Amino acid sequence: MRLQIRGWILGALYGAQSIALAQEAPLVFTGATIIPIVGNSIENGALVVHQGKIAAVGALNAVSIPADAQRIDATGKMIMPGLVDTHNHIGGIGGADSSAPIQPDIRIYDSLNVRDSGFKRALAGGLTTLNIMPGSGHLLSGQTVYVKLRQAETIEDVFIRDAERNPLGGMKMANGTNSMSEKPFPGTRSKSAALVREQYIKAQEYRDKKATAAGDPAKLPARDLAMEGLVEVLDGKRIVHHHTHRHDDIITVLRLAKEFNFRVVLHHVSEGWKVADEIAKASAPCSVIVVDSPGGKLEASELTFRTGAVLEKAGALVAFHTDDWITDSRVFLRSAALAVRAGMTRDGALAALTLAGAKMLDLDRRVGSLEVGKDADFIILNGDPLSVYTKVLETWVEGEKRFDRSDPKDLLYAVGGFGAGRDQSPYFCCFEHPEGQ
Repeated sequence: MRLQIRGWILGALYGAQSIALAQEAPLVFTGATIIPIVGNSIENGALVVHQGKIAAVGALNAVSIPADAQRIDATGKMIMPGLVDTHNHIGGIGGADSSAPIQPDIRIYDSLNVRDSGFKRALAGGLTTLNIMPGSGHLLSGQTVYVKLRQAETIEDVFIRDAERNPLGGMKMANGTNSMSEKPFPGTRSKSAALVREQYIKAQEYRDKKATAAGDPAKLPARDLAMEGLVEVLDGKRIVHHHTHRHDDIITVLRLAKEFNFRVVLHHVSEGWKVADEIAKASAPCSVIVVDSPGGKLEASELTFRTGAVLEKAGALVAFHTDDWITDSRVFLRSAALAVRAGMTRDGALAALTLAGAKMLDLDRRVGSLEVGKDADFIILNGDPLSVYTKVLETWVEGEKRFDRSDPKDLLYAVGGFGAGRDQSPYFCCFEHPEGQ
């Protein structure tokens, strides 16, 4: 029986980052076709995992396998990095309310339930790293959170943290029709942009006052959580993840990002294909939704499977996202398949599920590809990742198996059925019910 030690795994970029189960003996997966994302696919490969990290990856006859390694035969299967979802809403999100259209003090992790069935469905789909966001009904609906789908009792267990142990995340913004409503919300696109400018100018002034005070309590402005959130955006510490569909709305986002010098990832970009050159010129990454259903909004009416291909050709960085429940996390792989059918390169589409998304979250030194030293986040498939017949057999997070399709309890969340949507099993005193349902 392998002894497992719970310890803090130090990330190369972020310092003390996460709690992982570190194997006493290395694990080696042999015989599989390995898709590392960086570099060519490896036939008859070997993946060595130790203490939550990738210790070696390559052809079986070229990898030095530790003598004490536990071997797992993966012949006939495919292994690729765990999927990175740049835009997800699982966990029972509850962000900003109707009191104002801009609420940067909201922290979405204050409303997340890690026992929500969505986390189990995500693992069944091969997802290992998520950007969980508030909704898009506001111009700015709050702070997002980056998580790893580790074994968790509370939300604290899944945080990806910075060197100061703070949860990492971005800032969610939106424009277009979602945020247009009755007062205090804006009624037009121009008013929407004006309100955003107003708040960022206030944040600039707040930052300047703090700098001028030079730590003198008598001169410091009253602490303002909303302004603190926006200052993090202005300082580049927090990336703006911006919901936007129409081509004119996309250009407005690029204009605001240039005006206030904030980092932005464009999300959805239903009409991104119309302004692909402008997006690429601005070096704005795009997180694309391939299947926007049940979207049902006019501004998404010109969404096309070709968006990924057009943006890739223009030179923009492209990732895919689920927007779960819009696209169920369990079918995330199909986004890449549909994009390839519409003209995107295979390598670009597979990166869009993994490394490109990691780059958009500033996590690419830890996740997104199978490279020595990175977190041991990977999935085992029974076929090509772009085939509709392919299933995720296993999902591993930091060297720990988190989903196993051969386990009936896990299979339930992969295929649905009675009990699959139940977040927590209630206690029944008077009758029995099937295990896990």
